[in-house]
Amino acid sequence: MIHKKMIYTVLGYLLLIETAMMTVCAGIALFYNENDLHAFLYAMGLTAGCGILLLTLGKGYERQLTRRDGYLIVSLAWVVFSLFGMLPFYLSGYIPNLSNAFFETMSGVSSTGATILDNIEALPHGLLFWRSMTQWIGGLGIILFTIAVLPIFGINGVQVFAAEASGPTHDKVHPRIGITARWIWLLYTGLTATATLFLSLGGMNWFDSICHAFAATGTGGFSTHTASIAYYNSPYIEYVLSAFMFVSGINFTLLLLFVTGRFKKTIGDTELRFYCYCIVGFTLGITAILYLKTPMELETAFRTSLFQVISIQTSTGFATSDYMTWPALAWGVMPMLMLVGACAGSTSGGIKCIRIVLLQRVTRNEFKRLLHPNAVLPIRLNKHVIPPTLQSTVLAFTFLFILIMFVSILILLALGIPFTETVGVVISSIGNTGPGLGAFGPAFSWNALPDTAKWLSSLLMLLGRLELFTVMLLFTPDFWKKN
Repeated sequence: MIHKKMIYTVLGYLLLIETAMMTVCAGIALFYNENDLHAFLYAMGLTAGCGILLLTLGKGYERQLTRRDGYLIVSLAWVVFSLFGMLPFYLSGYIPNLSNAFFETMSGVSSTGATILDNIEALPHGLLFWRSMTQWIGGLGIILFTIAVLPIFGINGVQVFAAEASGPTHDKVHPRIGITARWIWLLYTGLTATATLFLSLGGMNWFDSICHAFAATGTGGFSTHTASIAYYNSPYIEYVLSAFMFVSGINFTLLLLFVTGRFKKTIGDTELRFYCYCIVGFTLGITAILYLKTPMELETAFRTSLFQVISIQTSTGFATSDYMTWPALAWGVMPMLMLVGACAGSTSGGIKCIRIVLLQRVTRNEFKRLLHPNAVLPIRLNKHVIPPTLQSTVLAFTFLFILIMFVSILILLALGIPFTETVGVVISSIGNTGPGLGAFGPAFSWNALPDTAKWLSSLLMLLGRLELFTVMLLFTPDFWKKN
């Protein structure tokens, strides 16, 4: 049974929260005295009106949520937030195409960072700030924010957290999920504030510092400049952003354990170690290629490699260099990094390191099983035995991920998009990365994509951000059965 009134109520409050966020951007538009203020006022009126309507429809709601309610709320929240979030872009006339406006907003809310804007600097400050804020809110999850306030309604948010949280495992920091969510949001906000401070010390103005801090901690990748981070030509800014992108790619519950003094559990985490090995290994490899095959000096090659590897693996998508101009062996690993992603429970996209580790250990066990058919070969992660049901879930996720990729590639090829660009768009969209390959690489926008391809990419962004099953489950007949 689906509790419609409860869903109306949660979505209603979500729209009121979105209205409050738009109010901040309207204040910025007023401060800079630019022409996007009217768009925010209209958008705020429509969003608040629909939010109040939903609260009216949900009056007398039942104080409970089922697992089905959680999946439905999460999927609807991302779509609804994007539909109303595109209003400032569309009503202002800066993105007059409906497909483009929705694409840009979904790209932000899903923390993907792909853009259809060819001249980002042409946007007024209010819209630039709204664009950055969408990816900050979407990075750690609209729903994670929502369940932090669900106890106010007397509701347990476990079902919502289970539907939204990334990855196959969730470490408990506190028995009450609402308190855990609030702790994570405090950590997230503190990390963003710290990033803002460090960026401002590197010569960024306060506006750009806040926007890029939003993008780095939310691993979204939207910049206030068309040239992205290359605009600043600052080694200091590149190293600072590399550090904050790296931290944002770590499981936030693991970061909480570290902050609360449980260092041993943090440092010994299997997924974190694999994540670090990937960053170090690919950075050193690409550094060697760039140093030997291009005119770059060693420090420049290292800094460029480090920044781009972290940016792509954490699915942030910032750029200091067009990697499509690198030797093929160097840029050829970028799709691999997009697929792997960073840690579960972080703001990043991709398959996630924990699943890659688990798949590797399942594969290794199969070879052992061939030699020793009767042997009992448990798979362990962080000294815990992984049950067969969880192994099956990870295998099913990976199969579904690859299947959706192949079907999407075929659809884009049928639309006449070249193969390299098609592969880049699909992997980047479902991996929530941002830049793709070829003509849709880091030096270009995605504006040239047909509208059909933009809607498909938006769907892939949603699927990738919500871990496939959350959205795909809604299309199964069993989900809508009463029992």
